[in-house]
Amino acid sequence: MKIYQLVLFGFLILGQTVLGQWTRERGNGYYKLSAWYLEADQHYTDTGAIEPNATRGQFNLNLYAEYGITDRWNVVGYVPFFSRTYQNDIFSKTTGELITSGESVNSIGDIDLGITYGLIQNEKLALSTTLLFGIPSGNDSGGSDGSYQTGDGEFNQMVRIAAGKPFSFAKLPAYAKAYLGYNNRTQNFSDELRTGAELGLQFFNRLWVAGKLDVVQSMHNGTLSAQNSQGSIFANNVEFIGLGAEAAYYISPKWGISATYGGALDGRIIYADPSFAIGVFLDIK
Repeated sequence: MKIYQLVLFGFLILGQTVLGQWTRERGNGYYKLSAWYLEADQHYTDTGAIEPNATRGQFNLNLYAEYGITDRWNVVGYVPFFSRTYQNDIFSKTTGELITSGESVNSIGDIDLGITYGLIQNEKLALSTTLLFGIPSGNDSGGSDGSYQTGDGEFNQMVRIAAGKPFSFAKLPAYAKAYLGYNNRTQNFSDELRTGAELGLQFFNRLWVAGKLDVVQSMHNGTLSAQNSQGSIFANNVEFIGLGAEAAYYISPKWGISATYGGALDGRIIYADPSFAIGVFLDIK
Protein backbone atom coordinates (compact mmCIF):
# COMPACT_ATOMS: atom_id res chain seq x y z
CA MET A 1 0.00 0.00 0.00
CA LYS A 2 1.39 3.39 -0.98
CA ILE A 3 0.30 4.86 2.32
CA TYR A 4 3.17 2.92 3.90
CA GLN A 5 5.96 4.31 1.74
CA LEU A 6 5.87 7.49 3.80
CA VAL A 7 6.87 10.53 4.89
CA LEU A 8 9.99 12.66 4.75
CA PHE A 9 8.17 15.88 5.39
CA GLY A 10 8.42 15.88 9.18
CA PHE A 11 12.16 15.28 9.10
CA LEU A 12 12.61 18.24 6.79
CA ILE A 13 11.10 20.32 9.56
CA LEU A 14 13.37 18.79 12.20
CA GLY A 15 16.46 19.59 10.18
CA GLN A 16 15.75 23.32 9.90
CA THR A 17 16.08 26.32 12.17
CA VAL A 18 12.91 27.40 13.97
CA LEU A 19 11.82 30.54 12.12
CA GLY A 20 11.75 33.79 14.04
CA GLN A 21 12.31 34.78 17.62
CA TRP A 22 15.10 37.33 17.63
CA THR A 23 14.91 39.22 14.37
CA ARG A 24 18.06 40.31 12.55
CA GLU A 25 19.01 43.97 12.54
CA ARG A 26 18.97 45.84 9.24
CA GLY A 27 21.60 44.49 6.85
CA ASN A 28 22.47 41.52 9.06
CA GLY A 29 21.75 37.94 8.13
CA TYR A 30 22.19 34.23 8.69
CA TYR A 31 22.89 31.84 5.80
CA LYS A 32 23.32 28.07 5.97
CA LEU A 33 24.24 25.61 3.24
CA SER A 34 23.52 22.07 4.38
CA ALA A 35 23.13 18.47 3.26
CA TRP A 36 20.27 16.44 4.77
CA TYR A 37 19.88 12.67 4.59
CA LEU A 38 17.34 10.04 5.60
CA GLU A 39 17.09 6.34 4.78
CA ALA A 40 14.40 4.19 6.35
CA ASP A 41 13.17 0.60 6.27
CA GLN A 42 10.40 1.03 8.86
CA HIS A 43 7.55 3.44 9.49
CA TYR A 44 4.74 4.42 11.83
CA THR A 45 1.38 3.32 10.45
CA ASP A 46 -1.83 5.35 10.72
CA THR A 47 -2.47 3.65 14.08
CA GLY A 48 1.01 4.39 15.47
CA ALA A 49 2.40 0.86 15.11
CA ILE A 50 5.86 0.35 13.59
CA GLU A 51 6.03 -1.83 10.48
CA PRO A 52 8.75 -2.58 7.89
CA ASN A 53 8.85 -1.09 4.39
CA ALA A 54 11.07 -1.28 1.32
CA THR A 55 14.18 0.78 2.00
CA ARG A 56 13.56 4.31 0.80
CA GLY A 57 15.54 7.47 1.29
CA GLN A 58 16.02 11.09 0.42
CA PHE A 59 19.01 13.39 0.11
CA ASN A 60 18.66 17.18 -0.03
CA LEU A 61 21.07 20.06 -0.56
CA ASN A 62 19.50 23.10 1.09
CA LEU A 63 20.03 26.82 1.49
CA TYR A 64 18.43 28.51 4.51
CA ALA A 65 18.58 32.30 4.91
CA GLU A 66 17.43 35.11 7.19
CA TYR A 67 18.00 38.77 6.28
CA GLY A 68 17.13 41.98 8.11
CA ILE A 69 15.26 44.46 5.92
CA THR A 70 14.85 46.65 9.00
CA ASP A 71 15.52 46.00 12.69
CA ARG A 72 12.07 44.43 12.99
CA TRP A 73 11.21 43.14 9.50
CA ASN A 74 13.13 40.09 8.25
CA VAL A 75 12.77 37.92 5.16
CA VAL A 76 13.35 34.17 5.52
CA GLY A 77 13.75 31.38 3.01
CA TYR A 78 14.45 27.68 2.68
CA VAL A 79 15.47 26.40 -0.77
CA PRO A 80 16.17 22.66 -1.32
CA PHE A 81 17.85 23.29 -4.66
CA PHE A 82 18.69 19.61 -5.14
CA SER A 83 16.47 16.80 -3.87
CA ARG A 84 16.91 13.09 -4.57
CA THR A 85 14.41 10.42 -3.54
CA TYR A 86 15.14 6.75 -4.13
CA GLN A 87 14.32 3.14 -3.34
CA ASN A 88 16.93 0.40 -3.11
CA ASP A 89 16.81 -2.87 -5.06
CA ILE A 90 14.65 -5.56 -3.45
CA PHE A 91 16.08 -9.09 -3.41
CA SER A 92 14.52 -12.41 -2.42
CA LYS A 93 15.67 -13.47 1.06
CA THR A 94 15.58 -17.14 0.04
CA THR A 95 17.07 -17.15 -3.47
CA GLY A 96 18.86 -13.84 -3.60
CA GLU A 97 17.20 -13.03 -6.91
CA LEU A 98 16.27 -9.46 -7.81
CA ILE A 99 12.55 -8.93 -7.22
CA THR A 100 12.22 -5.19 -7.87
CA SER A 101 14.85 -2.89 -9.32
CA GLY A 102 15.67 0.29 -7.44
CA GLU A 103 14.64 3.67 -8.75
CA SER A 104 15.40 7.32 -8.09
CA VAL A 105 14.20 10.81 -9.03
CA ASN A 106 16.21 14.05 -8.86
CA SER A 107 14.69 17.53 -8.88
CA ILE A 108 14.34 20.72 -6.85
CA GLY A 109 12.31 20.44 -3.64
CA ASP A 110 9.48 22.55 -2.24
CA ILE A 111 10.61 26.10 -1.42
CA ASP A 112 9.54 28.04 1.70
CA LEU A 113 9.56 31.86 1.62
CA GLY A 114 8.32 34.18 4.33
CA ILE A 115 8.56 37.34 6.35
CA THR A 116 9.03 37.82 10.09
CA TYR A 117 8.09 40.81 12.24
CA GLY A 118 9.66 41.38 15.66
CA LEU A 119 6.92 42.34 18.10
CA ILE A 120 9.24 42.61 21.11
CA GLN A 121 13.04 42.80 20.83
CA ASN A 122 15.16 43.39 23.92
CA GLU A 123 17.82 41.67 26.03
CA LYS A 124 15.26 39.84 28.17
CA LEU A 125 12.60 38.73 25.71
CA ALA A 126 11.97 38.33 21.99
CA LEU A 127 8.52 37.86 20.50
CA SER A 128 7.90 37.63 16.77
CA THR A 129 5.40 36.46 14.21
CA THR A 130 6.10 34.83 10.83
CA LEU A 131 4.04 34.35 7.68
CA LEU A 132 5.52 31.52 5.62
CA PHE A 133 4.49 30.41 2.13
CA GLY A 134 5.18 26.85 0.95
CA ILE A 135 5.70 26.86 -2.82
CA PRO A 136 5.01 23.55 -4.63
CA SER A 137 8.22 23.65 -6.67
CA GLY A 138 9.12 19.98 -6.08
CA ASN A 139 8.07 16.90 -8.03
CA ASP A 140 4.91 15.40 -6.52
CA SER A 141 4.49 12.43 -8.88
CA GLY A 142 7.90 11.19 -10.02
CA GLY A 143 9.06 7.69 -10.89
CA SER A 144 7.39 4.76 -12.61
CA ASP A 145 4.48 4.66 -10.15
CA GLY A 146 4.28 8.35 -9.19
CA SER A 147 5.40 7.72 -5.61
CA TYR A 148 8.89 9.26 -5.85
CA GLN A 149 8.26 12.75 -4.55
CA THR A 150 10.37 15.78 -3.71
CA GLY A 151 7.31 17.89 -2.89
CA ASP A 152 3.65 17.58 -1.98
CA GLY A 153 2.12 19.57 -4.86
CA GLU A 154 0.17 21.98 -2.65
CA PHE A 155 0.56 25.69 -1.83
CA ASN A 156 0.40 26.21 1.91
CA GLN A 157 0.43 29.25 4.16
CA MET A 158 1.60 29.08 7.76
CA VAL A 159 1.23 31.71 10.48
CA ARG A 160 3.51 31.29 13.45
CA ILE A 161 4.17 33.17 16.68
CA ALA A 162 7.44 32.53 18.51
CA ALA A 163 9.09 33.63 21.73
CA GLY A 164 12.67 33.45 22.95
CA LYS A 165 14.48 34.27 26.16
CA PRO A 166 18.23 34.37 26.92
CA PHE A 167 19.50 33.32 30.35
CA SER A 168 22.46 31.73 32.13
CA PHE A 169 22.73 28.13 33.27
CA ALA A 170 25.68 27.07 35.47
CA LYS A 171 27.36 30.32 34.33
CA LEU A 172 26.97 29.30 30.68
CA PRO A 173 25.09 31.45 28.14
CA ALA A 174 21.79 29.80 27.28
CA TYR A 175 18.48 30.45 25.55
CA ALA A 176 15.00 28.99 25.35
CA LYS A 177 12.58 29.26 22.42
CA ALA A 178 9.02 28.16 21.76
CA TYR A 179 6.61 28.53 18.86
CA LEU A 180 3.00 27.86 17.90
CA GLY A 181 1.74 27.84 14.33
CA TYR A 182 -1.18 26.98 12.08
CA ASN A 183 -0.52 25.63 8.58
CA ASN A 184 -3.29 26.11 6.02
CA ARG A 185 -2.91 23.53 3.22
CA THR A 186 -4.57 23.41 -0.20
CA GLN A 187 -5.35 20.60 -2.69
CA ASN A 188 -7.58 18.80 -0.14
CA PHE A 189 -4.75 18.30 2.39
CA SER A 190 -5.67 18.63 6.05
CA ASP A 191 -4.53 21.74 7.90
CA GLU A 192 -1.95 21.32 10.67
CA LEU A 193 -1.30 22.66 14.15
CA ARG A 194 2.43 22.89 14.85
CA THR A 195 4.24 23.63 18.07
CA GLY A 196 7.72 23.17 19.43
CA ALA A 197 10.49 24.30 21.75
CA GLU A 198 14.27 24.62 21.71
CA LEU A 199 16.87 24.86 24.48
CA GLY A 200 20.49 25.82 23.79
CA LEU A 201 23.75 26.17 25.72
CA GLN A 202 27.06 27.74 24.70
CA PHE A 203 30.42 26.17 25.56
CA PHE A 204 33.93 27.63 25.18
CA ASN A 205 32.49 30.79 23.56
CA ARG A 206 32.36 28.92 20.22
CA LEU A 207 30.09 25.88 20.51
CA TRP A 208 26.31 26.00 20.74
CA VAL A 209 24.45 22.77 21.53
CA ALA A 210 20.66 22.73 21.26
CA GLY A 211 17.86 20.26 21.81
CA LYS A 212 14.67 20.62 19.77
CA LEU A 213 11.11 19.35 20.18
CA ASP A 214 8.62 19.59 17.30
CA VAL A 215 5.01 18.43 17.24
CA VAL A 216 2.71 18.27 14.21
CA GLN A 217 -0.99 17.54 14.72
CA SER A 218 -3.30 17.09 11.73
CA MET A 219 -6.70 18.81 11.89
CA HIS A 220 -8.15 15.91 9.80
CA ASN A 221 -10.22 18.36 7.78
CA GLY A 222 -8.95 17.36 4.33
CA THR A 223 -10.46 14.87 1.90
CA LEU A 224 -7.27 13.63 0.25
CA SER A 225 -6.58 9.92 0.75
CA ALA A 226 -2.93 8.89 0.81
CA GLN A 227 -3.94 5.49 -0.53
CA ASN A 228 -5.14 6.81 -3.87
CA SER A 229 -2.82 9.79 -4.28
CA GLN A 230 0.15 9.58 -6.61
CA GLY A 231 2.56 8.46 -3.94
CA SER A 232 2.64 9.59 -0.36
CA ILE A 233 6.10 10.68 0.67
CA PHE A 234 4.44 14.00 1.52
CA ALA A 235 1.19 12.46 2.68
CA ASN A 236 -2.00 13.78 4.16
CA ASN A 237 -2.72 13.60 7.91
CA VAL A 238 0.92 13.21 8.98
CA GLU A 239 1.41 13.49 12.73
CA PHE A 240 4.52 13.15 14.88
CA ILE A 241 6.39 14.09 18.02
CA GLY A 242 9.96 14.76 16.94
CA LEU A 243 13.08 15.17 19.02
CA GLY A 244 16.32 16.51 17.58
CA ALA A 245 19.70 17.93 18.49
CA GLU A 246 22.02 20.39 16.76
CA ALA A 247 25.62 21.43 17.41
CA ALA A 248 26.96 24.63 15.84
CA TYR A 249 30.66 25.48 16.10
CA TYR A 250 31.94 28.96 15.24
CA ILE A 251 35.29 28.66 13.46
CA SER A 252 35.41 32.46 13.38
CA PRO A 253 33.03 35.17 14.63
CA LYS A 254 31.03 34.82 11.38
CA TRP A 255 31.70 31.37 9.93
CA GLY A 256 30.83 28.02 11.42
CA ILE A 257 29.83 24.39 10.87
CA SER A 258 26.83 22.48 12.17
CA ALA A 259 25.53 18.94 12.59
CA THR A 260 21.91 17.94 13.20
CA TYR A 261 20.10 14.76 14.23
CA GLY A 262 16.32 14.28 14.24
CA GLY A 263 13.85 11.47 14.76
CA ALA A 264 10.21 10.76 15.61
CA LEU A 265 9.44 9.53 19.13
CA ASP A 266 5.90 8.78 18.03
CA GLY A 267 4.02 9.31 14.82
CA ARG A 268 1.35 8.52 12.28
CA ILE A 269 2.21 7.88 8.61
CA ILE A 270 5.88 8.79 9.00
CA TYR A 271 9.23 7.02 8.83
CA ALA A 272 10.51 5.61 12.12
CA ASP A 273 14.23 6.04 11.30
CA PRO A 274 16.29 9.16 12.09
CA SER A 275 17.63 11.85 9.77
CA PHE A 276 21.01 13.59 9.73
CA ALA A 277 22.33 16.90 8.40
CA ILE A 278 25.65 18.73 8.20
CA GLY A 279 26.17 22.31 7.13
CA VAL A 280 28.30 25.42 6.95
CA PHE A 281 26.88 28.80 7.97
CA LEU A 282 27.61 32.52 7.78
CA ASP A 283 26.30 34.62 10.69
CA ILE A 284 26.52 38.37 10.03
CA LYS A 285 25.74 40.41 13.12
